[in-house]
Amino acid sequence: MSIEIKNISKSYDDKLALDNISFSIKKGEIVGLLGPNGAGKSTLMKILTTYLSPDKGSVLINDYSAVTQPMDIKRSIGYLPEHNPLHLDMYVREYLKYIACIYKVDKKQIEPVIQDCGLSDHANKKIDALSKGYRQRLGLAAALISNPEVLILDEPTTGLDPNQLIEIRNLIREAGKEKTILLSTHIMQEVEAICDRVIIIKQGQIVADKILKDLRASKEQIIEVEFDYRVENILLENLPKVVAVKNTVGFVYEITFNTDKDMRGSLFDFAHDNGLKTLQLNQKNKNLESLFIELTKA
Repeated sequence: MSIEIKNISKSYDDKLALDNISFSIKKGEIVGLLGPNGAGKSTLMKILTTYLSPDKGSVLINDYSAVTQPMDIKRSIGYLPEHNPLHLDMYVREYLKYIACIYKVDKKQIEPVIQDCGLSDHANKKIDALSKGYRQRLGLAAALISNPEVLILDEPTTGLDPNQLIEIRNLIREAGKEKTILLSTHIMQEVEAICDRVIIIKQGQIVADKILKDLRASKEQIIEVEFDYRVENILLENLPKVVAVKNTVGFVYEITFNTDKDMRGSLFDFAHDNGLKTLQLNQKNKNLESLFIELTKA
Protein backbone atom coordinates (compact mmCIF):
# COMPACT_ATOMS: atom_id res chain seq x y z
CA MET A 1 0.00 0.00 0.00
CA SER A 2 1.20 3.53 -0.77
CA ILE A 3 -0.84 5.03 2.10
CA GLU A 4 -2.08 3.08 5.11
CA ILE A 5 -3.99 4.79 7.92
CA LYS A 6 -4.95 2.75 11.00
CA ASN A 7 -7.22 4.00 13.77
CA ILE A 8 -5.93 7.57 13.93
CA SER A 9 -7.52 10.17 16.18
CA LYS A 10 -6.67 13.81 16.75
CA SER A 11 -8.07 16.36 19.20
CA TYR A 12 -7.59 20.09 19.66
CA ASP A 13 -8.09 20.74 23.37
CA ASP A 14 -11.49 19.11 23.99
CA LYS A 15 -12.60 19.08 20.33
CA LEU A 16 -12.23 15.76 18.48
CA ALA A 17 -11.15 16.52 14.90
CA LEU A 18 -10.52 12.92 13.76
CA ASP A 19 -12.19 9.94 15.37
CA ASN A 20 -10.58 6.52 14.83
CA ILE A 21 -10.12 6.82 11.05
CA SER A 22 -8.76 3.93 8.99
CA PHE A 23 -8.26 3.52 5.22
CA SER A 24 -5.61 2.50 2.72
CA ILE A 25 -4.75 3.59 -0.82
CA LYS A 26 -3.10 1.30 -3.33
CA LYS A 27 -0.35 2.35 -5.70
CA GLY A 28 -1.79 4.03 -8.79
CA GLU A 29 -5.13 5.06 -7.26
CA ILE A 30 -6.48 8.60 -7.47
CA VAL A 31 -8.64 9.10 -4.39
CA GLY A 32 -10.79 12.11 -3.59
CA LEU A 33 -11.30 13.22 0.01
CA LEU A 34 -14.65 14.99 0.44
CA GLY A 35 -16.30 16.53 3.47
CA PRO A 36 -18.16 19.65 4.62
CA ASN A 37 -16.32 22.48 6.35
CA GLY A 38 -15.01 21.35 9.73
CA ALA A 39 -15.18 17.65 8.82
CA GLY A 40 -11.47 17.06 9.54
CA LYS A 41 -10.02 17.13 6.00
CA SER A 42 -7.35 19.72 6.78
CA THR A 43 -6.31 17.93 9.96
CA LEU A 44 -5.97 14.66 8.05
CA MET A 45 -3.87 16.31 5.34
CA LYS A 46 -1.59 17.88 7.95
CA ILE A 47 -1.07 14.47 9.57
CA LEU A 48 -0.32 12.80 6.22
CA THR A 49 2.29 15.44 5.45
CA THR A 50 3.74 15.09 9.00
CA TYR A 51 2.95 18.70 9.94
CA LEU A 52 0.89 17.24 12.82
CA SER A 53 1.15 13.95 14.69
CA PRO A 54 -1.94 11.88 15.52
CA ASP A 55 -2.87 11.43 19.17
CA LYS A 56 -3.17 7.71 18.49
CA GLY A 57 -3.04 5.28 15.59
CA SER A 58 -0.47 4.80 12.83
CA VAL A 59 0.24 6.40 9.46
CA LEU A 60 2.42 4.66 6.88
CA ILE A 61 3.31 6.32 3.57
CA ASN A 62 5.62 4.42 1.22
CA ASP A 63 6.28 2.11 4.21
CA TYR A 64 7.59 5.02 6.31
CA SER A 65 6.00 5.88 9.66
CA ALA A 66 4.73 9.44 10.04
CA VAL A 67 5.58 9.28 13.75
CA THR A 68 9.12 7.87 13.64
CA GLN A 69 10.25 8.66 10.07
CA PRO A 70 8.70 12.05 9.17
CA MET A 71 11.70 13.25 7.12
CA ASP A 72 11.63 10.10 5.00
CA ILE A 73 7.96 10.76 4.24
CA LYS A 74 8.66 14.39 3.33
CA ARG A 75 11.36 13.25 0.93
CA SER A 76 9.09 10.65 -0.69
CA ILE A 77 5.90 12.66 -1.30
CA GLY A 78 4.89 15.64 -3.37
CA TYR A 79 2.59 18.14 -1.67
CA LEU A 80 0.51 20.98 -3.06
CA PRO A 81 -1.07 22.88 -0.15
CA GLU A 82 -4.33 24.78 -0.45
CA HIS A 83 -2.59 28.16 -0.25
CA ASN A 84 0.26 27.61 -2.68
CA PRO A 85 3.28 29.25 -0.92
CA LEU A 86 5.29 30.58 -3.87
CA HIS A 87 8.13 33.12 -3.76
CA LEU A 88 6.57 35.79 -5.97
CA ASP A 89 9.84 37.67 -6.54
CA MET A 90 11.51 34.61 -8.11
CA TYR A 91 11.37 33.45 -11.72
CA VAL A 92 9.63 30.17 -12.62
CA ARG A 93 12.78 28.25 -13.60
CA GLU A 94 14.72 29.80 -10.71
CA TYR A 95 12.05 28.70 -8.24
CA LEU A 96 12.08 25.11 -9.54
CA LYS A 97 15.89 25.05 -9.27
CA TYR A 98 15.50 26.19 -5.68
CA ILE A 99 13.00 23.37 -4.95
CA ALA A 100 15.25 20.84 -6.71
CA CYS A 101 18.14 21.98 -4.52
CA ILE A 102 16.07 21.44 -1.35
CA TYR A 103 15.18 17.89 -2.45
CA LYS A 104 18.77 17.31 -3.73
CA VAL A 105 17.36 16.41 -7.13
CA ASP A 106 19.39 16.32 -10.34
CA LYS A 107 18.87 19.64 -12.17
CA LYS A 108 18.15 17.61 -15.34
CA GLN A 109 14.70 16.91 -13.86
CA ILE A 110 13.69 20.57 -14.11
CA GLU A 111 13.15 20.96 -17.86
CA PRO A 112 11.00 17.81 -18.26
CA VAL A 113 8.77 18.96 -15.37
CA ILE A 114 8.48 22.45 -16.90
CA GLN A 115 7.40 20.86 -20.17
CA ASP A 116 5.02 18.33 -18.57
CA CYS A 117 3.26 21.08 -16.60
CA GLY A 118 2.88 23.37 -19.60
CA LEU A 119 5.23 26.05 -18.26
CA SER A 120 7.70 26.22 -21.17
CA ASP A 121 6.44 29.60 -22.41
CA HIS A 122 6.48 31.04 -18.89
CA ALA A 123 9.73 29.62 -17.50
CA ASN A 124 11.52 32.97 -17.64
CA LYS A 125 8.67 34.99 -16.15
CA LYS A 126 8.45 36.24 -12.59
CA ILE A 127 5.97 34.24 -10.53
CA ASP A 128 4.25 37.50 -9.57
CA ALA A 129 3.25 37.91 -13.25
CA LEU A 130 1.58 34.48 -13.51
CA SER A 131 -2.18 33.94 -13.48
CA LYS A 132 -3.79 31.79 -10.76
CA GLY A 133 -3.91 28.85 -13.16
CA TYR A 134 -0.21 29.03 -13.97
CA ARG A 135 0.67 29.45 -10.30
CA GLN A 136 -1.20 26.20 -9.67
CA ARG A 137 0.76 24.58 -12.51
CA LEU A 138 3.96 25.79 -10.87
CA GLY A 139 2.87 24.43 -7.49
CA LEU A 140 2.17 21.07 -9.13
CA ALA A 141 5.56 21.19 -10.88
CA ALA A 142 7.24 21.81 -7.52
CA ALA A 143 5.37 18.83 -6.04
CA LEU A 144 6.52 16.64 -8.96
CA ILE A 145 10.14 17.78 -9.12
CA SER A 146 11.44 14.95 -6.90
CA ASN A 147 9.44 12.34 -8.88
CA PRO A 148 7.52 11.21 -5.76
CA GLU A 149 5.50 8.00 -5.61
CA VAL A 150 2.69 9.78 -3.71
CA LEU A 151 1.09 13.14 -4.45
CA ILE A 152 -1.03 14.89 -1.81
CA LEU A 153 -3.08 17.76 -3.22
CA ASP A 154 -5.14 20.08 -1.02
CA GLU A 155 -7.87 21.97 -2.93
CA PRO A 156 -5.78 22.11 -6.15
CA THR A 157 -8.52 23.68 -8.31
CA THR A 158 -9.89 26.35 -5.96
CA GLY A 159 -10.35 29.73 -7.64
CA LEU A 160 -9.64 28.57 -11.20
CA ASP A 161 -11.71 29.54 -14.21
CA PRO A 162 -13.29 26.76 -16.36
CA ASN A 163 -10.37 26.60 -18.83
CA GLN A 164 -7.81 26.48 -16.01
CA LEU A 165 -9.87 23.77 -14.29
CA ILE A 166 -9.66 21.54 -17.35
CA GLU A 167 -5.90 22.11 -17.66
CA ILE A 168 -5.17 21.25 -14.02
CA ARG A 169 -7.51 18.23 -14.16
CA ASN A 170 -5.57 16.91 -17.16
CA LEU A 171 -2.25 17.43 -15.38
CA ILE A 172 -3.48 15.53 -12.32
CA ARG A 173 -4.89 12.69 -14.44
CA GLU A 174 -1.60 12.41 -16.33
CA ALA A 175 0.38 12.31 -13.07
CA GLY A 176 -2.04 9.66 -11.77
CA LYS A 177 -0.92 7.21 -14.47
CA GLU A 178 2.28 6.62 -12.51
CA LYS A 179 1.60 7.93 -9.01
CA THR A 180 -0.74 7.50 -6.07
CA ILE A 181 -2.77 10.67 -5.54
CA LEU A 182 -4.89 11.82 -2.61
CA LEU A 183 -6.89 14.91 -3.51
CA SER A 184 -8.77 16.88 -0.86
CA THR A 185 -11.56 19.09 -2.17
CA HIS A 186 -15.06 20.35 -1.45
CA ILE A 187 -15.97 20.34 -5.16
CA MET A 188 -17.79 17.11 -6.04
CA GLN A 189 -17.42 17.68 -9.78
CA GLU A 190 -13.64 17.56 -9.37
CA VAL A 191 -13.80 14.17 -7.69
CA GLU A 192 -16.11 12.82 -10.41
CA ALA A 193 -13.86 14.20 -13.15
CA ILE A 194 -10.50 13.07 -11.76
CA CYS A 195 -10.78 10.31 -9.17
CA ASP A 196 -11.19 6.52 -9.14
CA ARG A 197 -12.53 6.46 -5.60
CA VAL A 198 -14.02 8.81 -3.02
CA ILE A 199 -13.73 8.91 0.78
CA ILE A 200 -16.31 11.11 2.53
CA ILE A 201 -15.74 12.28 6.09
CA LYS A 202 -18.12 14.01 8.47
CA GLN A 203 -17.34 15.19 11.99
CA GLY A 204 -14.01 13.38 11.96
CA GLN A 205 -15.36 10.00 10.85
CA ILE A 206 -15.43 8.20 7.51
CA VAL A 207 -19.06 7.87 6.41
CA ALA A 208 -18.41 6.49 2.90
CA ASP A 209 -15.60 4.86 0.93
CA LYS A 210 -16.80 4.18 -2.62
CA ILE A 211 -15.36 3.22 -6.00
CA LEU A 212 -16.82 5.82 -8.36
CA LYS A 213 -17.29 3.28 -11.16
CA ASP A 214 -19.53 1.24 -8.85
CA LEU A 215 -21.45 4.36 -7.80
CA ARG A 216 -22.10 5.28 -11.44
CA ALA A 217 -23.28 1.75 -12.16
CA SER A 218 -25.75 1.73 -9.26
CA LYS A 219 -29.32 0.94 -10.21
CA GLU A 220 -30.71 3.08 -7.41
CA GLN A 221 -32.85 6.04 -8.45
CA ILE A 222 -34.48 8.70 -6.34
CA ILE A 223 -37.84 10.15 -7.33
CA GLU A 224 -39.17 13.30 -5.72
CA VAL A 225 -42.96 13.49 -5.83
CA GLU A 226 -45.41 16.04 -4.46
CA PHE A 227 -49.06 15.11 -3.91
CA ASP A 228 -51.95 17.36 -2.98
CA TYR A 229 -52.50 15.44 0.25
CA ARG A 230 -50.41 13.68 2.90
CA VAL A 231 -49.73 9.97 2.33
CA GLU A 232 -48.66 7.43 4.92
CA ASN A 233 -45.09 6.29 4.22
CA ILE A 234 -46.09 2.64 4.55
CA LEU A 235 -48.33 2.91 1.46
CA LEU A 236 -45.42 4.15 -0.64
CA GLU A 237 -43.09 1.53 0.87
CA ASN A 238 -45.39 -1.17 -0.55
CA LEU A 239 -44.64 -0.07 -4.11
CA PRO A 240 -42.35 -2.47 -6.04
CA LYS A 241 -38.57 -2.05 -5.75
CA VAL A 242 -38.82 0.60 -3.00
CA VAL A 243 -35.73 0.87 -0.78
CA ALA A 244 -36.63 3.95 1.29
CA VAL A 245 -39.33 6.61 1.65
CA LYS A 246 -38.81 10.02 3.19
CA ASN A 247 -41.33 12.82 3.70
CA THR A 248 -39.00 15.81 3.14
CA VAL A 249 -41.44 18.70 3.60
CA GLY A 250 -45.21 19.16 3.47
CA PHE A 251 -46.63 16.74 0.91
CA VAL A 252 -43.26 16.15 -0.81
CA TYR A 253 -41.76 12.65 -0.68
CA GLU A 254 -38.36 11.36 -1.70
CA ILE A 255 -38.60 7.70 -2.72
CA THR A 256 -35.57 5.52 -3.47
CA PHE A 257 -36.04 2.56 -5.83
CA ASN A 258 -33.55 -0.21 -6.53
CA THR A 259 -34.14 -0.64 -10.27
CA ASP A 260 -32.97 0.90 -13.54
CA LYS A 261 -36.59 1.08 -14.75
CA ASP A 262 -38.07 4.60 -14.65
CA MET A 263 -40.57 4.37 -11.75
CA ARG A 264 -42.32 7.70 -12.34
CA GLY A 265 -45.13 5.89 -14.16
CA SER A 266 -45.74 3.67 -11.12
CA LEU A 267 -46.00 6.74 -8.89
CA PHE A 268 -48.39 8.43 -11.30
CA ASP A 269 -50.57 5.28 -11.29
CA PHE A 270 -50.39 5.17 -7.47
CA ALA A 271 -51.66 8.75 -7.27
CA HIS A 272 -54.49 8.04 -9.72
CA ASP A 273 -55.57 4.85 -7.91
CA ASN A 274 -55.64 6.67 -4.55
CA GLY A 275 -57.47 9.77 -5.72
CA LEU A 276 -54.42 12.03 -5.43
CA LYS A 277 -53.13 14.76 -7.70
CA THR A 278 -49.45 14.72 -8.67
CA LEU A 279 -48.12 18.28 -8.37
CA GLN A 280 -44.53 17.47 -9.30
CA LEU A 281 -42.58 14.35 -10.25
CA ASN A 282 -38.78 14.49 -10.67
CA GLN A 283 -36.24 11.72 -11.17
CA LYS A 284 -32.78 11.99 -9.61
CA ASN A 285 -29.80 9.71 -10.13
CA LYS A 286 -28.08 8.22 -7.11
CA ASN A 287 -24.88 10.12 -7.87
CA LEU A 288 -22.01 11.45 -5.80
CA GLU A 289 -23.85 14.69 -5.03
CA SER A 290 -26.94 12.94 -3.67
CA LEU A 291 -24.76 10.52 -1.67
CA PHE A 292 -22.76 13.41 -0.20
CA ILE A 293 -25.89 15.34 0.79
CA GLU A 294 -27.48 12.24 2.27
CA LEU A 295 -24.43 11.41 4.39
CA THR A 296 -23.29 14.86 5.52
CA LYS A 297 -26.39 16.95 6.11
CA ALA A 298 -27.10 17.90 9.71
